[in-house]
Amino acid sequence: MSGQTVPDVSFIIAAYNARDTIGRALDSALAQIGVAVEVIVADDRSTDGTAELVRYFGDPRVRLLELPVNGGPGRARNAAIAAATGRWIAVLDSDDEILPQRSAAMIECAGRMDAQIVVDNLKVVKPGALAETMFAPAELQKRPALTLADFIDSNVIFRSTFNFGYMKPMFEREFLARKSLRFDENLRIGEDYILLASALASDGICAIEPSPGYLYHIREGSISRVLKSQHVHAMMEADRRFLERYALDPAAHAAQERRSRSLEEADAFLALVEEIKRGSVMGCLKLAAAHPTAIRHLRMPIAARMRRLFGSMSPAGKASS
Repeated sequence: MSGQTVPDVSFIIAAYNARDTIGRALDSALAQIGVAVEVIVADDRSTDGTAELVRYFGDPRVRLLELPVNGGPGRARNAAIAAATGRWIAVLDSDDEILPQRSAAMIECAGRMDAQIVVDNLKVVKPGALAETMFAPAELQKRPALTLADFIDSNVIFRSTFNFGYMKPMFEREFLARKSLRFDENLRIGEDYILLASALASDGICAIEPSPGYLYHIREGSISRVLKSQHVHAMMEADRRFLERYALDPAAHAAQERRSRSLEEADAFLALVEEIKRGSVMGCLKLAAAHPTAIRHLRMPIAARMRRLFGSMSPAGKASS
């Protein structure tokens, strides 16, 4: 950037039909205190006017990339990373926002540990409710750095403890380039997980800032809130490629085995739900016999539906209408 100041932080935003929320995300990124920023929005072929809003946002620190085809969040973020010039790359979702002091606090935290990656606490915002801090700051203070084993273990499906996968990291841009790290473009869900896991497996040090700086907005219908079978299969394949690329220490390997079993269990559970929806008693019995652990994840109203299904069986072996 000849003649220009290199930004401290490049915010990368993958946007698809985000006109209603992206203004809030942009405002929060531009309001960072004590750091120079740029914001790169990769519009993934939106049809609601998102690109037009960003194009005429009126701040020279905002740059718009209009992608030629819809390629998913991983491809959009990779395009934004390729265009970024900042020392740090910060992931910001188009429907979320950040607090003004966040970037400076995270960079300072990373500096204390000579870290190439840094994550922070989050506040969860639900419609009509007060924001809640996701992790107790006192608990995060006990973990100055995030290890690969702890990160993988927190991303075991159906686990109710810490899930560090919700954290939105900042990466040193030079570190991402040196290690050839990018988002997996084959994933539509879980691409954040694989990138951070790969960065940790590449000997990256990840500092943890315990104070919440990221506001995670929950919206009904978000793809990250609706797990489907094809998502699970894609994550299993991504994990396979991850294991081919990186050698894990014993603790990380054990955590990965737990995660792999949980993905298989999730796949069986989703298949069981589909059999229940179809009213296939034989299909339910076969899946339950092959994967008995999937049964324990059934909750109302699916469990009630299953009881009704079996309770309404006719002597001929078919469910009544």
